[in-house]
Amino acid sequence: MADADLDVAPEPKRVTRLIRLKEVQHRVGLGRSTIYRWMAEGKFPKPVQLGGYAVAWSENEIVSWIAAHLDT
Repeated sequence: MADADLDVAPEPKRVTRLIRLKEVQHRVGLGRSTIYRWMAEGKFPKPVQLGGYAVAWSENEIVSWIAAHLDT
């Protein structure tokens, strides 16, 4: 019966949309300098590197950050 537990398929990873700085600024209402300063202070989600100098943020992380700040 213990082997039956091993047959459970892992949950598929949810694909999140990546959003660029302009959209992040629009959604959170903050400027570029504030976003990068808050990232350095650990107050804002960090982006993922796309290659070269291009970065983007996980839409899910930004939505969660907004929700957390609406609650406070």
